[in-house]
Formats: sequence, C-alpha cells, structure tokens
Amino acid sequence: MGPRRWLEIGFGGGEHLAHLAALHPEVSFIGAEAFQNGVAKLLAEIEARQLRNIRIHYGDARELLEALPDASLNRIYLLYPDPWPKERHKKRRMIAPETLNHFHRLIARDGRFFFASDIPDYVDWTREHVSTNGGFDEVSRNTAEPFENWTRTRYEAKAVREGRAPAYLEFRIL
Repeated sequence: MGPRRWLEIGFGGGEHLAHLAALHPEVSFIGAEAFQNGVAKLLAEIEARQLRNIRIHYGDARELLEALPDASLNRIYLLYPDPWPKERHKKRRMIAPETLNHFHRLIARDGRFFFASDIPDYVDWTREHVSTNGGFDEVSRNTAEPFENWTRTRYEAKAVREGRAPAYLEFRIL
C-alpha cells in the first residue's frame, strides 16, 4: 500500500484539518476550500504548527475531484457543508450522485467517507443519496458519537450554542 492521502472538502477555518495533520504526520493531506479567509486561516495554522503534510486546493472542490486519479485517497471528510435549506437550492448541495460517484472512484477499497452536519434534513439526505448510489456501507448507526480524534470546529460550536445536535456519519467503500 502506498502513502495514505486524506482529503477535507470545505475545511472552513482549517481547525479539523490542522488537528489531523498534526496527529498524523505520516499522512498526506489535501484541503479544498473556496473561500480566501478559510485558506488564510489554515495557512497561519500550518505556519504556527510547522505542518509539512498539507496541500491546499483553493477553489471549487469539484474541479479537484475530477482531476484526482482513481483510488488515490483513503479518506474524504465533508464536515458541516452548506445545507442549502431551501427546496429550490438543494440541487447545490455537495452530496449529489455525481459527487458520490467521484468519492467512490477516488477512495480506495475499505477507505472511508466522513460526513458531519447539524441539519437533520441534510443527514437524512446524505444517507438516502449514499444508499441509492451504492458501493458504500454505513459503519456506525450512532450518529451522536464524534469521529476518532475529533476536534470541534467553529461551525460545530455554533450549532451546539444554537441548540442543534451534530450528527456524524461514517461510510466504508465496498
């Protein structure tokens, strides 16, 4: 097995990505973020922690998904993505058949896809789309339990402050 590569899509302020990179210096990380402020925050964190195992894609993650080779990733994290709550906007959600096809193509067999959200509709949407897509197996039904080595992001902290319960989904690639 070659080097391990993990991707975080929409890393926000980069808290989770920097935390994992510090814990796993043997893993090569890619962070994709479309917003300049998030990229700047992660760059500051990389410098402060002297992290050498993170590469950044500044732009739409879909471009990156199309460019990466098959089975090139071991994990993909999608944490607190924009829920696009209005019915007419749901087509903009990151979880869609085309994206899931890329995830399945990119994640090596037995690799993992991690999803977290505080929006129950988006959690249900994700389960439904992943199930319909096929090729994924949900690892745990206990959605209240954070992932291993979890660090709270600012989006999660805001959700908890506002009384919304986070849900954590983990899927294995078949």
